[in-house]
Parts: sequence; structure tokens; C-alpha cells
Amino acid sequence: MTGFELYLKSSGKVFDRYLSTFFSNGVHPDMNRYLYAPLRKFSDNAGKRHRPLICLLGCEAVGGDPKKAWPSAAAIEHFHTAALIHDDLEDSSLTRRDEPCMHVIEGDGLAINAGDLALALVCGTVVDDPGLDDAMKLRVLAELVGMTTRTIEGQALDIGWARDDRFDLSIEDYLVMANHKTAFYSGGVPLAVGAIIGDGTEEQIEALRMFGQASGLAFQIQDDVLNLVGTKESTKKDFRSDVAEGKRTLVAIHALRTSGERARLQEILSSRTKDSAAQAEAVAIMERAGSIEFARAHSLDLIHQAKDSLFAAVPKSRARDLLASMADFFVRRSS
Repeated sequence: MTGFELYLKSSGKVFDRYLSTFFSNGVHPDMNRYLYAPLRKFSDNAGKRHRPLICLLGCEAVGGDPKKAWPSAAAIEHFHTAALIHDDLEDSSLTRRDEPCMHVIEGDGLAINAGDLALALVCGTVVDDPGLDDAMKLRVLAELVGMTTRTIEGQALDIGWARDDRFDLSIEDYLVMANHKTAFYSGGVPLAVGAIIGDGTEEQIEALRMFGQASGLAFQIQDDVLNLVGTKESTKKDFRSDVAEGKRTLVAIHALRTSGERARLQEILSSRTKDSAAQAEAVAIMERAGSIEFARAHSLDLIHQAKDSLFAAVPKSRARDLLASMADFFVRRSS
């Protein structure tokens, strides 16, 4: 187990208890039944919590007090919750972290509404933070609004390309989409916000942002790979759903541009098939094209570049060592 994994394990439960304080019951008992309880349950079924916890590390890495960044870190996790609830609806997913998706249990309307509340908590949590002055709140809010916008832009590309059967995409197109959809909120902005609250220099803030951006992109690429060649148990979500949804991942785009079996792969992706044999055939075509190894190599290159920029701008410390360990974990994880 890496140092970063140990950090997540030791810090996650404490942060979980803090997050639970944001889900009140409302002024009517049915508000709890139809809104707060489902949202609390979804949040409690936690993933790795790496986004808020690296925000704390970003603060610590520039010499700040990570406790000061807790509310802003919670705001970032609220955004993640909202994004997952809405993403499951948009993708017609059935499970999330081994549990039925919220829209499966509660219906589309209540799931959308719960996701909307999580979005409201993003800005509300920062506005209500007694530990930040108004100027700092405005700067953090500007980061979070930009993060939200970029993520929605990336999601639009991801959904739109699949809907319109776009097969004319380049690797650069994928990188734009993945950077927007994932890297801003999974790496770049959490670290930048932490560094801002920790009163880091502008050079340190931007170095941590770029480190997080590259690491977040590598995280997404590894996620795409695990969806194809992991297991149902390791991914904890719909296995090979990227094939069933016709997603234009880095693996798929590389194979579509290089494989002699492009026509068959395009046929499978266009069919939105849920047949496991057809999905396995698509993965086999990608493997023969060297596309899975290409994606893995690209994510490793991103991590090497990211660590170089981190080491150049941030002094050696426990937090910096944990962030370097995070980068390695992102590309070597199995779930």
C-alpha cells in the first residue's frame, strides 16, 4: 500500500464525519425522506475521497494549516456528489460503488433534485465559511465556478460524441474532453484551492494546479482502462459500460485510428450493445491495436512530467511526498 493510500485510509473516516454535518433534515419530515436522507446515503457510500483530501494536502504543501481548508474541500466533494448523481442519469447507469444508483431507487426526479442540492452546497459551503475573509471567499468561489463550468463542458463533449456517433475524433480531441470533464475537478482545482487558502505564492499555486491537472488526466485515462480490463469487483461500477455507451475514450480513439479492424469496432460501439461477448470482442480489438498499452504509457508520461513540476516549485515536506505518491497511485491502482 502506498503512502497516499494510507493517508486516504487514515484521513477519510474523519472527513466523512465532517461531511455528514452538511445534510440536515429540513423543516418538514418529508424533506428528509425525499431529499436529505437519499443524499446523505449517497455521500456515505464513499469512494476514495481523494479530491477533498488532496485539497488539504495542497494547503499543507505551501505551509498552510489544512484545517482552514476543510470547508472548501467539502465544497469540492459536494460537487463530486452532484456530478456522479447526474452522470448516472445521463449514462443510464444502474450501479455506483456496488449499490443501485440513486435514480434507480428514488426515480429520476428526486435524483436530479438531490444532485441540485449538492450543487447548491458547493458555493453555500464557502460563503458560510467563518474561517475565510471575503476576498479569499471570492477567489475560492471563482475557482469553483470555473471548475464547474469546465466539467460541464467536458461532459457535453463526452455525451454528444456518443449520441451523434462521432468517429472522426483525434487524440487531441479526447485530451480536451478529459481535461475538462475530469482533470480540473479531480486534481487541478482542489490543489490550487488548497494552495490559495494556505497563502502559497502564485508560482506554487500554479505549479500545484498543473501537477493536479496532469495527475487528474492520468486518473481518467486509468479509469478508462480499468473499465475495459478490470473486473466488476475492482471497478465497482458497470463493467465495460464505456463500450455499451459507445464512449470515445483514449483507448477507443487510438484503436479507431490505428486498427485494421476499425469497421468492426465502430459497429460494436455504435450498437450500444450490452452483450458481454460483443463487448469482449471490442476490447480484444483494442488490445490487438496496442491501444490499452498506449493509454497506460500516456498516463505514465503525464505523471513523470507532473512530478518534475511539483518538485521544482514546492519544498520537500510530508505533503509533497504524499502528493508524489498520489500521482503514482493514480496510474497503478486496480480500482
